[in-house]
Amino acid sequence: MNINFILCSFIATISFFSHNLVHANDVTKIVFVAGNRSHGWGAHEFNAGCMLMESHLKEALGEKVETVVYKNGWPKNQDPFVDADAIVLFMDGGGGHPINRNLEQVKKEIDRGCGLMCMHYAVEVPVGNSGKALQNWIGGYYETGWSINPHWIAESKLNRKHPITLGVQDFKVKDEWYFNMRFRQGKEGVTSVLDAVPDDNARSGRSSWPRGPKKHIVEASGRAETLCWSVERNDGGRGVGFTGAHFHYNFGNDGFRKLVLNAVAWTAGLEIPKNGLVTHRPDEVELDANQDFKKPEKKK
Repeated sequence: MNINFILCSFIATISFFSHNLVHANDVTKIVFVAGNRSHGWGAHEFNAGCMLMESHLKEALGEKVETVVYKNGWPKNQDPFVDADAIVLFMDGGGGHPINRNLEQVKKEIDRGCGLMCMHYAVEVPVGNSGKALQNWIGGYYETGWSINPHWIAESKLNRKHPITLGVQDFKVKDEWYFNMRFRQGKEGVTSVLDAVPDDNARSGRSSWPRGPKKHIVEASGRAETLCWSVERNDGGRGVGFTGAHFHYNFGNDGFRKLVLNAVAWTAGLEIPKNGLVTHRPDEVELDANQDFKKPEKKK
């Protein structure tokens, strides 16, 4: 066999694999973990929410991003987060939060610089090991008895200096906006991305569970509260907490949706374009897709 032919074939093979290796390194990997079915149609739609976010990230970023969605609870495979640049948790939390029994698995990814974003109920964990972990990894968490979870209309106050807010238009959205998070001491290293001022009805705890009032919440009347925040960790990774997304239809609000998509991309270490992540507005058919429960029939 001609030695030149062999040499050329070898060089071509090396070039092929080198090209694909460089291409692979240019791709950002985001892993979503969607919790089990929860509240009923239209609320805590973890599967549908993660699938919608995945679709819109691909629309905005194309081949720059690789996505994986684990549906219906914590992934059972041995190494679900291999090479992930960010993990997004959207699931029921509290004492039953899957992260409580998987702290070491997540810590392994955090220690190599992986980003972590927790959405809505996923920001709630018990005091102790899980609470300290979320303070370290994303800056804070929902602490039962300290934080509160009312349904109210938030009028956005966006931190325009933060990349997550690029291209995001102001919005007014009714949601189960948790607030009064248990942040790190002195809120060290925590940057507010989205604030809003709850009205006194929200502070009363009438729509919260467990019901209010809580003295320390009521006495803070008029204070702006942080609903989305970020941290940049010493290990090089990023963390984000977002307390909204109880109602799935809120993804139909352009400002709300773009803020969430920007936050996911930022958590993964991506540079946010000046107009943010631009995607289409999902219609009713798209918002209804993949929900865990049957849509109630409209009253005639």
